[in-house]
Amino acid sequence: MVFKRLLGSLGVGGPTVDTVLDPGAARPGAALTGRVHLKGGSSDFDIEHIALELVARVEAEHAEGESEGVLAFDRFLVGGGFRLAEGEERSVPFTVTLPWETPVTELYGQGLGIVLGVRTELAVAGAKDKGDLDQLTVGPLPVQEAILEAFGQLGFGFRSADLEYGRIGGTGQQLPFYQEIELVPAPQYAHQVNEVELTFLAHPGGLEIVLEADKRGGFFAEGHDALTRFTVGHHDVRDWNTEADGWIRTLLDHRASYGSHASYGHHGHEGHYGEKYDGHHDSHHDGHRSGPGIGTAVAAGAAGLAVGVVGGMVAAEVIDEVGDFFEGDEEEDEGGED
Repeated sequence: MVFKRLLGSLGVGGPTVDTVLDPGAARPGAALTGRVHLKGGSSDFDIEHIALELVARVEAEHAEGESEGVLAFDRFLVGGGFRLAEGEERSVPFTVTLPWETPVTELYGQGLGIVLGVRTELAVAGAKDKGDLDQLTVGPLPVQEAILEAFGQLGFGFRSADLEYGRIGGTGQQLPFYQEIELVPAPQYAHQVNEVELTFLAHPGGLEIVLEADKRGGFFAEGHDALTRFTVGHHDVRDWNTEADGWIRTLLDHRASYGSHASYGHHGHEGHYGEKYDGHHDSHHDGHRSGPGIGTAVAAGAAGLAVGVVGGMVAAEVIDEVGDFFEGDEEEDEGGED
């Protein structure tokens, strides 16, 4: 989605900026490419710099409840230091690298409700204006997709996804927020858990998988969840169905074994950082349990987690939320031009 905007801080006759991202979904840790198109105004302007800012809609929990806001999580200088002549049209290509922890916004081509954007800032003769906002689509890394497919094959369903402001203690998390993908439990686990939340924390060497299960029954004191963490490599070749099943069993075993002990049971929010703590368990768990082979996952991808998205209601809500985010930003910027 691309918007052309007059630079409000420069008044009528200023240059316009139009950023176009190259087609297709980007990937965490990979290149994001495109062009910034400039059109000169009614006189010459010195372009001091062109910057791209990655922004996300993030939720925060605090004592008063929950709130939402737009948070910038990376910034890149992609051009500048030239004069844009009156009426001149110029295109500035760019290639930037997305952070490894950039959230995934789509799965099997279906939106998950995560809203990311690329905002363009143009600095002209001492004045700055963030004059263009474009929707950013990010697909999963191969290992992330394989793991999500495995959960789908085990019978888990997609419920929702969001971005939470805060940090998960004991992990290598770099961004000030993390993505939670909420899964409806598979039938064989439905009597033990209401919901499983999955977080991916990617880095150059691999992937941390944080799993959280809400309480059901009397395992924990009220309001406490179970967390556990696993690590895998980007190029690992495994039977992911069996791996995922083992992770869930480990999570539930920890829950039953440790009860409400703080090492596994605490899901707290310290100050405004929302930090939560995990019990670490490496992915090389003892034994392999039987499960469907990974070869069936690809053919049945749309019948796995994606069912929750394309089923109708969730997809409609996702489209509305994404549209509201960008339309709201456009109205806000236009209002600033009056």
